[in-house]
Amino acid sequence: MRTLLLVFVLGLSACASAVTTKAPSPAATSDGFVASNVRFRDYAGTKACQKCHESYVASWLKSPMHNMTRLAATAEVKGPFDGTVFSLKDDSATLETVGGERYVTIRSKQFGDGRWKVTRVIGGHHREDYAGVRVDAPSEERVLPVTYVFATKSLRYKGYSVMVKERPGLRAGTVWSETCIFCHNTAPHLSTVLGALGGRGGYQGEVVDPLLPADKRASYVVKDQAALSDALEEETARLGARKAHATPTDAVAVTRARFKSEHLVEIGIGCEACHLGSAEHVADPAKKPSFEPRSSFYEMKTKTGTHAEKINRVCARCHQVLFSGYDPTWEGGSRRGRSGGSHINSGEARDMLLGACTSKLSCVECHDPHARDATASLRALDAAGQDKLCTRCHEKYATADALRAHAHHDPARDGARCISCHMPKKNMSLDGDLSRYHRIGSPTDPERVMLDRPLECALCHADKSVETLVTTMEKWWNKSYERTGLANLYGSLDANVMRATAERGKPHEQAVAFFVLGQVKDRKAVPILEAQSEHPYPLVRGYAERALEQIK
Repeated sequence: MRTLLLVFVLGLSACASAVTTKAPSPAATSDGFVASNVRFRDYAGTKACQKCHESYVASWLKSPMHNMTRLAATAEVKGPFDGTVFSLKDDSATLETVGGERYVTIRSKQFGDGRWKVTRVIGGHHREDYAGVRVDAPSEERVLPVTYVFATKSLRYKGYSVMVKERPGLRAGTVWSETCIFCHNTAPHLSTVLGALGGRGGYQGEVVDPLLPADKRASYVVKDQAALSDALEEETARLGARKAHATPTDAVAVTRARFKSEHLVEIGIGCEACHLGSAEHVADPAKKPSFEPRSSFYEMKTKTGTHAEKINRVCARCHQVLFSGYDPTWEGGSRRGRSGGSHINSGEARDMLLGACTSKLSCVECHDPHARDATASLRALDAAGQDKLCTRCHEKYATADALRAHAHHDPARDGARCISCHMPKKNMSLDGDLSRYHRIGSPTDPERVMLDRPLECALCHADKSVETLVTTMEKWWNKSYERTGLANLYGSLDANVMRATAERGKPHEQAVAFFVLGQVKDRKAVPILEAQSEHPYPLVRGYAERALEQIK
């Protein structure tokens, strides 16, 4: 289960970000922003925001984002805790409700039996996960091995929503407070960036940086070492440390071992998970809250310093997923080497930071962070409204004639939408669908054409061969692609792109091909799909199984 960690890649050897030291700056600010927003005492909690921002808070409290973590005793739960039995190989998990409490009873030949009382519900947009404590023996809260998927109204093994291989049976997983706690709740910013401040590698929410190219990483600058030491002593003392821990390295060890639910600012994603500590703002509304960490002892510096990049880094505190058990990324990259984009849900903000528009376009221009459905406003836009998000900067493509000449598709149809080509749907989503790839680029980029399968144009033109698509791309956009490499990638230039990807692709590439082949009901793909019944990645196998159901 250790490979299932969603975001937390602890103990990376690469330095998370450059750390330098300079003379201390005055505690007071002259720009109107709060002076400090990173320690526990700098936070006020979401309820403190309600008096002045009632409509925002009311909407936020109902949103899946806020309800990312809920106490089981008061949560609305959709999972079937009615005696339903989930089976994996020879093991079973029974979900039931007794006396108003929810329980998961695990029976495992390999790992032993156990009964767990559900204490927390995690998620609520596409699925529910559960954490609990063992009933018959003292235990910490652990992530339980069952997930309820809303789209299929069925249970699934918890780990099979990500790129992990087959599991031998059922058992309770990782300790909740060591894995899910920081990104699924509201914690002081200082507690999440200790690795960056110590220059010793990734730690919790700032792990995005070692997984970015060097020229796109932020730097954490220590401004006052003595003040930082005082703050670390204060934070570790709050966690119950018996002695002073004044260095980031010591504080990492204490935080890993001792940070529990009671040390959070609040359970779930509160206002200050994004806006950071706002106690000064609550006390004096003239002091503006800041998305950037602010204190007398450290600051974060980004490469461009634009407002859009700052917002994207707020989202990237959590939406930065790459999985330690699966190495390949898009663009033929590796999570341990040359950076490529993520292929699965929850890596969107990291991908935005990798792409071409991160300094000009922020996540919140498409996603309303306060709404119950963050993407509803984007879906509600007509074609012109969607394109305007891009053409406000790329003005030369704003007219229908210019768009037709650029896209070579009817401006009124989806083929000419900016996001159709520059943010294609090729990432695995939590509901078994495909979601948009957020590293903004072009389907004609050499790395995407020569190092990835499938050719992105095949996402809409699934009946085409490699040669047909590449020749068209060269003609329309004045490109040139080396044929020998493409033939090696697909087996033949005459091969159908999607079927060849389904047969020869890396697992994340196969998932895309399986989905598209199912959508177009390609009967020629049936033998290929049937051969995937033993695919080593259950998540990818699920895409093949659903495709077969659609075709047959």
